[in-house]
Amino acid sequence: MKPLNIVFFGTPEFAKTSLEAIQNSPHKIAGVVTVPDKASGRGQKIHQSPVKVFAEQQQLPVFQPEKLRDPEFLQQMKSLNADVFVVVAFRMMPKVLFEIPALGTFNLHASLLPDYRGAAPINYAVINGEETTGLTTFFINEKIDEGNILLQEKVSVFPDENAGSLHDRMMEVGAALVVKTLDGLSEDTLTPKPQPEVEQPKNAFKIFKEDTKINWDQETDRVYNFIRGMSPYPCAFTTLKIGEEEKQLKIYSGRKELFSHSHAPATVEVDKSTFKIYTQDGIYYPEEVQLEGKKRMLIKDFLNGFQKYDHIRILPEP
Repeated sequence: MKPLNIVFFGTPEFAKTSLEAIQNSPHKIAGVVTVPDKASGRGQKIHQSPVKVFAEQQQLPVFQPEKLRDPEFLQQMKSLNADVFVVVAFRMMPKVLFEIPALGTFNLHASLLPDYRGAAPINYAVINGEETTGLTTFFINEKIDEGNILLQEKVSVFPDENAGSLHDRMMEVGAALVVKTLDGLSEDTLTPKPQPEVEQPKNAFKIFKEDTKINWDQETDRVYNFIRGMSPYPCAFTTLKIGEEEKQLKIYSGRKELFSHSHAPATVEVDKSTFKIYTQDGIYYPEEVQLEGKKRMLIKDFLNGFQKYDHIRILPEP
């Protein structure tokens, strides 16, 4: 196998794991492209992406363009003489960039394409109660997540895990798949295949704040899957009326109980040790929460902060 010359594009921890796997493979990393450093937090401290931190630790050349069409940046990319560009959790690339390497540019996506094209495939796989998801490497074209497939790997979704734990498992599987794809391209053993046509594809649109509000007027399983699919980030929430105050309550985890009842969905029953929220066909019991203005805590610690439990209720949908 002839080692390939690679430029890697990525930003978060999910991408860093793939970069590390490539670094530990026979293939050579000619450069690493990531987002510019940015100031955040109260002190406006400068933060570097996990990909940049690892690349600098490994003394790899790092590029942080503001614009991917910048002529100087494009010339830098051409001068690296890469056989292939590898993209993991990066922004949309223009054709003038992804057509530079001789073998093309491939991306790692956290779903079994064509299902769950979009920004949040791991979240939506859990939200929709999938038992199986997976990862795909595919050649980038001008349409988002629609290029020809190189390799796919299935991953089981455990019944009670959240998006965070699935993310961490898929991160490792994905890193191995990236190296396997590079090996196949080097050995010329891969045949890119068009994605199947699907009448009603499952989408994974970007999640905004308004998308994370819990609708209790659903089946218990749908509520349960929604909460674990949003955990730990961006995290599902509901709005509580505590006495005369309205506050948001983030729910990170809980358990469910299915049974017939006559209570209206979103009805709350609270005592010193239990927080019950009724759904269409059962109860959801929050177990780890964060009240607006407070830290994340177990439900028993949350309930210890109240003296009158009958003053807590969930506000209806607007």
